[in-house]
Amino acid sequence: MAKLLQRLGDAAKSGVYRASRLDAIEDALRGSRLGFARIGLQDVTEKSALLRRIAATLGFPGWFGENWDALEDCLTDLSWRQGAGHVLVFEAFQCLPTEELGELIGVMISAAQFWAGRATPFFAVFIDPDRALALASLYHEA
Repeated sequence: MAKLLQRLGDAAKSGVYRASRLDAIEDALRGSRLGFARIGLQDVTEKSALLRRIAATLGFPGWFGENWDALEDCLTDLSWRQGAGHVLVFEAFQCLPTEELGELIGVMISAAQFWAGRATPFFAVFIDPDRALALASLYHEA
């Protein structure tokens, strides 16, 4: 797991990935200085519920406007969160409509690029044991 922690601490590798298991990520981050958030999307089937779930999990400020632009604004601030970087793990994304999932991934890519440009690690990881998403794997799985 040392290699995974090293990867998650590398701002140059910031991005959006998939992984089969959450436990490997949790194990790698245990005791690290990286901020971690587990965002469960069970039963989230629409944009407004998705944005509210993310806002609640990440503790967004009251000015969050519950739209894609506001999500990107908050994700490129995160001054209220602790950590030397940010690792967001999304679980149970399968309930989301394809269009909303695509928008979410796009916003996460933009946020990762923003933080990488500031030498701060930012990873959005979708737990995808079926490898349904066309995303790179976060780590090599045996």
